Amino acid sequence: MRRIAIINQKGGVGKTTTAVNLAAALARLGQRVLILDLDPQAHATTHLGIPADGQTPSMYDVLVANRPIAEVRRQVCENLWIAGADINLAAAEVELAGVVGREVILRDLLGPEDGEFDFLLMDCGPSLGVLTLNALSAASEVFIPLQPHFLALHGLGKLLETTALVARRINPGLRVSGIVICMLEANLRLCQEVIRDLQDYLDKARNGATPWSGAKIFESKIRRNIKLAECPSHGKPIFDYAPSCHGAEDYTDLAREVVGEPATVIAARVRIEGTPTEEIRRPAAVNEPAEAR
Repeated sequence: MRRIAIINQKGGVGKTTTAVNLAAALARLGQRVLILDLDPQAHATTHLGIPADGQTPSMYDVLVANRPIAEVRRQVCENLWIAGADINLAAAEVELAGVVGREVILRDLLGPEDGEFDFLLMDCGPSLGVLTLNALSAASEVFIPLQPHFLALHGLGKLLETTALVARRINPGLRVSGIVICMLEANLRLCQEVIRDLQDYLDKARNGATPWSGAKIFESKIRRNIKLAECPSHGKPIFDYAPSCHGAEDYTDLAREVVGEPATVIAARVRIEGTPTEEIRRPAAVNEPAEAR
C-alpha cells in the first residue's frame, strides 16, 4: 500500500481538492483507495457528502481512543473509502500533548489496513502540528499541492525542512515524491516563472541526501476550473459532478501518472511554454531549508 501524505501549511492551495479527486480518479482506475481526513475542518469528509456532525466515529476516535480504522472508515463509492473527521479532531492536539509517542500513533494503527488497499491518501490541515506529524510519520511519500504564485512558494522551504526533520528522527523512509501544480493559469507569465524557478530548485537538490532529492513536478497540472470549486458543495468528487470538465481530465491524468501509466495527452493539454531567459524576471527563490544549505 502506498501511503501518501498530502500537505502544505498554506491554506487554499488545493490540498483537499487534490486528496479527494485524486483518490476518486485512482478508484476509477481500479485501485482500492482509503482517504484519512486529518483536518479538523473536515473538508474532505464534507466533500464526499458525509456530515461532519460529530455523531459518528471519526479520526478523533482513532487517534485519541485507539479505535481501529476499520471501524471508522466507510465506503463512499466503488473502490473508495474514507475515515472522516469532525470538529472533535481539533481537541486531539491538546489531548495528545502529554502522550508518549504521540507522533507515531497513526503509524502503529495502520498495520491492519496494509493488505486492504492499494493507496492511502492523508488529507492534512494547513498546519504542522501533531496531526500532520502523525501523517508524516505514517507516510512513505509526500505530495505537495502548490499554487504557482510567489507567496505559495514562500513557505515551501519550511515545509521541506519539516519533512527532513521527521525523516531524520522518526521515519527514515519518508520521501517527497512530487509537487502538484494546482489552479494553473498557463497563459500567465507569473505561473510560468514560478514553475521554472521551482524546477531549478529541485534540479539543484538532485543526488543529495534530503527527502526531496528525487522530487518532481508532476507533468499533469490542475488547471483553474470553476467546477472543481463547485463540486464540494454538492458532496461529490468532480467525476460525479462534472465528468467532462477540465478538472476531471486533469485529475485523471494525474492519477495515471501516479500509478505509472503513460499519459499521452498530458503535455498537449497543459504545456508550459518556455520564455526566453533574458525576458524572465524571476521571483525570489524558494527559501532553502537549513539541511540543504
